[in-house]
Amino acid sequence: MSVLVIGGDEITPIKAVLKDFGCNEITHWDGRRESVNHKDLPKNISCLVMLTNFLNHNTMKKFRNAAKKKEIPIICTKRSVSCLYCECVRVFGEERKNCPFK
Repeated sequence: MSVLVIGGDEITPIKAVLKDFGCNEITHWDGRRESVNHKDLPKNISCLVMLTNFLNHNTMKKFRNAAKKKEIPIICTKRSVSCLYCECVRVFGEERKNCPFK
């Protein structure tokens, strides 16, 4: 599964959680520059993760609407590993036994 993460500067712990859920390709856009708003969603992503602490409303609205049009699952969460884990369980509907963030 391929995931696009928008927001946040350092997402190494977040990548670990996503890999535990079977994400083998993780693309990260930090969202700090206005130029991110001019990008389109990559064609090959299976899920969109938005770290809400680091995004403005216009960026979130643009990418949320684009993902809805393509029927791509959206995870909106704070930049917290435990929050991300809970949202992944909610969206993907399965719990990973070997994940330390239960």
